[in-house]
Amino acid sequence: MKLYNGGKVIVGLAIFIFLATLPFFYNIGNANKAPDPKVDPATVQQWEAKNQMESPAGKKQCVESREFMRAEHMQLLNNWRDSLVRDGNAKYVSNLSGRHFQMSLQNTCMGCHSSKKKFCDECHNYMAVKPFCWDCHIAPKEDRS
Repeated sequence: MKLYNGGKVIVGLAIFIFLATLPFFYNIGNANKAPDPKVDPATVQQWEAKNQMESPAGKKQCVESREFMRAEHMQLLNNWRDSLVRDGNAKYVSNLSGRHFQMSLQNTCMGCHSSKKKFCDECHNYMAVKPFCWDCHIAPKEDRS
């Protein structure tokens, strides 16, 4: 069986494949760097002064380990919401230290992680997720400094 204009078809397919794969070859080695959010001690001190209480950061530890929080923080927050709203339980006992924490996004978590833009949004944008926390909670005001 003979291909009509076979040379032109093969050249056309080669050009198409080249153009279709060009963005992949162009971006090889240019992956976005994974975010590494940090807790800012100055914002922790501001939070403590504003709320007149010691933040969890004053203890230099989160409610759970860093690895757990990176993988499971949304599930933890969902469990907190269910426990607080449905059962009226407002205390969380850490598996890491046995300490008690108030189940509160704004009063516990935001004490250390006060910059939504630098802490929350950086990771959520990198992972391409849109959490619904701020549908109910008031988003913290960012400093314009």
